[in-house]
Amino acid sequence: MTVLTRPEGAEPGDLNLSRRSLAGAAAGGLFFTQYATAALAQSSQPVVTDTAGLVTEDVKYVAPDGFELPAYVARPEGDGPFPVVVVASEIFGVHAYIADVCRRLAKAGYAAIAPAFFVRVADPAPLSDIAQIRPIVAQARYDQVMGDIAATLEWADGQLWANADKVGITGFCWGGKVVWQACARFTSIDVGVAWYGQLAPSATATPEQAAAGAPWPVDLARDLKASVLGLYGEKDQGIPLTAVEAMQTALAASAAPAARASRIDVYAGAQHGFHADYRTSYSAADAADGWAKLIRLFDERLKA
Repeated sequence: MTVLTRPEGAEPGDLNLSRRSLAGAAAGGLFFTQYATAALAQSSQPVVTDTAGLVTEDVKYVAPDGFELPAYVARPEGDGPFPVVVVASEIFGVHAYIADVCRRLAKAGYAAIAPAFFVRVADPAPLSDIAQIRPIVAQARYDQVMGDIAATLEWADGQLWANADKVGITGFCWGGKVVWQACARFTSIDVGVAWYGQLAPSATATPEQAAAGAPWPVDLARDLKASVLGLYGEKDQGIPLTAVEAMQTALAASAAPAARASRIDVYAGAQHGFHADYRTSYSAADAADGWAKLIRLFDERLKA
């Protein structure tokens, strides 16, 4: 089992090589239906949300590069239209945890869509070795990911059950950074909630690594078109409080109204991945508090 303490995957010193092996994806499905093998804690008891009152499905739609992009969708039963929430995954892609997040949102009255950003190369969810996962994730660059989100929004706009005039986005770890980027890119997104997404290059990043991860949220505050609630952990080894403070300074200095309306909440003692209920980093109290903030914000902005 890998103890992940950083947003883009563990460093060699973080690895505990006693990993749990899982079966593969269900026959006929688009996604690995269990929990990400590389991060699953042996003793975890993940939250499992049932499908009563929901419609769940695997779909595909065409991205700007012509790729047929798979996505997991969960929405309430009925005609709607329901506000849309895009769910950006961690480095493990769309697996049981991300699907459950979508169902939790659907239970709250949202149509949640989780695009599979990484599968052009491979599905990272079944892999047990972070060294194999990192190159897969690294190939999902900014232009591709933003194109995938654009395709997701366009597809949602064509669904009778979706209210594409009310759109939110949330994401975790790798996907938390995507939230900041998307809220600076798309005028059609109304609000975002970013869970411990990287804000700036690490102090040890090479120029090449810094360039590969651009644009960084700390440089996008002036461009925000939708406000973002950032939820971060005090003990996150990959996102130091200095990076959080730099982001807060950038938000305060921005003339963009969305930046001024954004904020970052830091959970004392929380590690990276504190919402991920299948990992050792999970903090039930902090996860519940953050989720309550997310629902309250989305209800205020997307259901009014």
